[in-house]
Amino acid sequence: MGKKRREHEEEGTLKDLLQDDLVKQLQSKKADLKKQEEKRKEEEKQKRIEERKQREANKSFEELLNDSSLDWENFKK
Repeated sequence: MGKKRREHEEEGTLKDLLQDDLVKQLQSKKADLKKQEEKRKEEEKQKRIEERKQREANKSFEELLNDSSLDWENFKK
């Protein structure tokens, strides 16, 4: 087991084996992909908000009345 441990220590990590510029490129790519993912999620969120607004704007009077939290029985008296 001691021999395997020494071999592993001599090998180092993947970061140590790669060239510095390649590591920087990979880190840059990772950051770009993360930004793209965040942008995509934000666009999807805005799209859902817009769709909800459109559905709300296109509701009929009956749908608006049914969604109302007012209790119309109180106004009959």
